[in-house]
Amino acid sequence: MSVRQLSVDPLSAAQRLLGAILVGREVSAMIVEVEAYGGPEDGPWPDAASHSYRGIGGRNAVMFGPAGRLYTYRSHGIHVCANVVCATEDVAGAALLRAVAIESGADVAHDRRGDSVCPAALGRGPGNLCSAMGITMDDDGIDLLDANSPIRVMLGEKHDGVSGPRVGVSKAADRPWRLWLAGRPEVSLYRRSPRAPAPGESD
Repeated sequence: MSVRQLSVDPLSAAQRLLGAILVGREVSAMIVEVEAYGGPEDGPWPDAASHSYRGIGGRNAVMFGPAGRLYTYRSHGIHVCANVVCATEDVAGAALLRAVAIESGADVAHDRRGDSVCPAALGRGPGNLCSAMGITMDDDGIDLLDANSPIRVMLGEKHDGVSGPRVGVSKAADRPWRLWLAGRPEVSLYRRSPRAPAPGESD
């Protein structure tokens, strides 16, 4: 897989990642849901919901490239979330991995998530996805296209997805930058942030 396939705008990268295979730490899974995130206000795709909106600094530096890197952060200071960096170096953009369908290593994923979790829910939601795949904050910045990396992404044929608003964001809340594969039980439910404007009053 060439880095050029991810050196594109965030929405195109997110579309390309649908159906791709995420591999690492004894688990393999198909990506079934993603969210695109842009960059700073003065960039080519400004996005007030993005961690990079205020420019480069500290924890968000990985978002500014090169493409194909893994950007991790903690949601609410608890759950690790993983993003695939896209665009070109010095231009921020990423696709949040929201849900995967476990294809092999389900026993390992169950050990990490708990035996009572149903198979469809093992990788449903960004935090659960990272838990099931064994992704940690120490993986921030790794090259997902390197065959020797502990976590890797492998693109296959393109898949058409359904689009809708992103989950839980209070800014740019109506932007249809969440993409998912129709009919997959692993896809998460849409929840609008209570801090977001009423539908139709955001971009």
